Amino acid sequence: MSLDDFIAGLPKAELHVHHVGSASPRTVAELAARHAGDSPVPADPELLAEYFTFTDFAHFIEVYLSVVDLLRTPEDIWTLTHEVARDLAGQRVRYAELTMTPYTSIVRGIAAEAYVEAIEDARRTAERDFGLTLRWCFDIPGESGLESADVTLETALRLRPEGLVSFGLGGPEIGVPRPQFAPHFEQAIAAGLRSVPHAGESTGPETIWDAIRYLGAERIGHGIAAVQDAQLLEYLAEHEIVLEVCPTSNVRTRSTVSLEDHPLPALVAAGVPVTINSDDPPMFGTTLNREYAVAAELLGLDEQGVAELARAAVRASFADGAVQRTILDEIDGYAS
Repeated sequence: MSLDDFIAGLPKAELHVHHVGSASPRTVAELAARHAGDSPVPADPELLAEYFTFTDFAHFIEVYLSVVDLLRTPEDIWTLTHEVARDLAGQRVRYAELTMTPYTSIVRGIAAEAYVEAIEDARRTAERDFGLTLRWCFDIPGESGLESADVTLETALRLRPEGLVSFGLGGPEIGVPRPQFAPHFEQAIAAGLRSVPHAGESTGPETIWDAIRYLGAERIGHGIAAVQDAQLLEYLAEHEIVLEVCPTSNVRTRSTVSLEDHPLPALVAAGVPVTINSDDPPMFGTTLNREYAVAAELLGLDEQGVAELARAAVRASFADGAVQRTILDEIDGYAS
């Protein structure tokens, strides 16, 4: 068995993957055709590869939001959610925490109640159809400011969907100070949600420090800039704050120069706990399986090393103990 074949069959957990960013070319084309005539998004799957070529992080956000604009009804939300689950299950993902951004749908006219009903129905259906456990991180789109934080928190706490486990912060980091969202994270944490903000993706180590000090981060989305700060590396390792690393994403958004220059090996060498994730896989021309192969190449891992990456993701997840034990047993059985 080749390493790629081993990875394809390996039971896995995906902890950093965005709802809209996971829309396959097939699903995006279906939605573009459904709303043809008033969207720049091509309805031809073959043209999407060119459309999903980004000049920088700001251009990525612009393209991402054009896909968000295709989600105009609860039915669109349901379709996307169910299809994302299908694609994850096809990669032997047994548990996923999907990053949802309810604000971008609510501000476009979908009622919060209808949004939550659509994702929860799709989750239950997907769990039955595909055999994976699906959970949510409700994410503040930082570029939309405090209003979006208010709406995201209110939706999370008032409607509290069964699948919701964590509270996040995404979007561009430049010009979006983390401390301004401290009251929102404080309330979310008090309500029992876990803190998983993005930081240190397109900015330096200071945003990671801010995420820890002001937002109570238990895991950090990306966090690759930590490699620039020896004290921060030591802190992350000592306090076991996990970095959700997405190698191909960092290259495609120009947050790092190339895969060969990616800081993953330095982070691991410093003892920082990491998980391997796909972020916005179709937009970046990757899959979770591909990211495991990239990590194996960067870290010089064999099959057992790759299996340990999968175990690390399960242990870092917010799955309950029974779900974690089940998947860890499946990994052990497969790897043996």
